[in-house]
Amino acid sequence: MSNGPLKSPGLAAVLSALWCGLGQIYNGQIGKGIAFMIIQFINALLMFIIIGFITYPLMWIWGMVDAYRQAEQMNIRSTAVDD
Repeated sequence: MSNGPLKSPGLAAVLSALWCGLGQIYNGQIGKGIAFMIIQFINALLMFIIIGFITYPLMWIWGMVDAYRQAEQMNIRSTAVDD
């Protein structure tokens, strides 16, 4: 019995690269994805006071890594249930 289709970690990372939080939404983590989008919007505003130039890319990279890792974890849990 499966928890649903397997998620592609690569696709999750690419979606987060295109739009921060989109990979989390693809993984089914809607709230987390929306939170990432809001945080990234705030980071874009923070670019006006320089700190955004540090926080924006950090959040962007973290979003991609998190989406990739979460998709992998979901797949491991899904295949463990199948066994």
